[in-house]
Amino acid sequence: MAEESNSFEYTPTWVVAVVCFVIVLMSLFAERGLHKLGKWLKKKNQDALFEALQKLKEELMLLGFISLLLTVTQGAISRFCIPPHLAIIMLPCKRKTKGSSEEIHHVINNRRRLLSASNSAAHCVQKGKVQLFSVEALHQLHIFIFVLAVVHVIFCATTMVLGGARIRQWKAWEDSIRPASESGGQTKTAHEHHHHLQKFLKKHTKGHWRKAFVISWLISFFKHFTGSITKSDYIALRQGFIKAHFDHMAQFNFHEYILRNLEIDFKQIVGISWYLWLFVVIFLLLNVEGWHTYFWLAFLPLILLLLVGAKLEHIIALMAQEANEQTHKEVKPSDDHFWFGKPVIILHLIHFILFQNSFEIAFFFWMWCTYGFESCIMEKVGYIVPRLIMGLIVQVLCSYSTLPLYALVSQMGSKYTIRIFRGSTQSVIGRWANLPTSTHDETPNHDNHQLITATSHSAAQEMIVIESTAASITQHSTNHPNL
Repeated sequence: MAEESNSFEYTPTWVVAVVCFVIVLMSLFAERGLHKLGKWLKKKNQDALFEALQKLKEELMLLGFISLLLTVTQGAISRFCIPPHLAIIMLPCKRKTKGSSEEIHHVINNRRRLLSASNSAAHCVQKGKVQLFSVEALHQLHIFIFVLAVVHVIFCATTMVLGGARIRQWKAWEDSIRPASESGGQTKTAHEHHHHLQKFLKKHTKGHWRKAFVISWLISFFKHFTGSITKSDYIALRQGFIKAHFDHMAQFNFHEYILRNLEIDFKQIVGISWYLWLFVVIFLLLNVEGWHTYFWLAFLPLILLLLVGAKLEHIIALMAQEANEQTHKEVKPSDDHFWFGKPVIILHLIHFILFQNSFEIAFFFWMWCTYGFESCIMEKVGYIVPRLIMGLIVQVLCSYSTLPLYALVSQMGSKYTIRIFRGSTQSVIGRWANLPTSTHDETPNHDNHQLITATSHSAAQEMIVIESTAASITQHSTNHPNL
């Protein structure tokens, strides 16, 4: 009778209507809020952040599907039965030992409770087996997956906001080094370029001992903890990038280019890739009592973050040493400085670091709210405090040091991408690139490199194609109406 009174058939209609109304209303508010945010981003021409928002919606849809799947299949999963000896292998908490008579009494009482509380459990007990996964455990897993995704999005957004704020402080350096239109201003800027380049080379190449592999890595490691990017570093790397990709275009807005790329990278960081879900599964598998998996795994994001930071600093040092050995003393970007010649590997590592740190924090607070601070899964205070401290260190260090360092050094590869253009320009250039080779000859080859920043209605916030390039592309599109 008690079980019937709790079913949907015996629940007052006003209760059903009120609960349904509240859930639907909250869902509609969330959906309209995301829609309004998307319209605002489009209005502000924040195409990269709009794409990141779309990626976030995809993740929410995936979470909704996981939630639906767990809800629909929980009855079938709970009816799977396994032998009792398999249910005591790799437990996250150790069962208390009992005497034989007490154990039998406990099993009998437990079976009686299960028979009266759950048909699925009774189904397994009658066979002398136990449930593979109880409905209560499925419900808790359901909540944990949702908490993990929410914490990951919050941590990524916080890291990008704090890191972006740090990068925006470099705008003063960009404004101070961009040459004026007058010839006197350009001469002054050239002298300033030379001064900062010499300062950059002196800082990174002074002393023959710096070329030693171990010493160079140690210096890079400790420099990661301090104010790693100086004005001389920024100006020297900026000049090297412009010389390599946009020669004779000193007006190029390198700072805006960095921010544009960072916004686009956010789209990848905010998502949860398949290998990250695989990591969650492996972590849950290894959460065995006595292994202290939570404690040891908390070191992983910190170690990876220090390694990534040291590598980025080491790349700057290598470019300075190479420039110092050249006649013209110029910084030359190259993929050879990055792991396996692929700068994108560093982005994947930062993505994993942020997710793993989010996982640690989410799992801690979920366990705390679900089972309490005294739960055996929480372990001792001596294991909990270091985990929280390391999580805080990773979040702060990644926001204020590693992410800005990545945003600058990742541009020092051998190539640049089309994402420096706005959406409409990307479309035109992409369609032009798909034309037959013969038609490409109609456009001067040097046009591909004629890019500068122009001040339009948004005042130095929009990079555009130089007039000759834009005119050439427009003329080409006019001559080929099928584009």
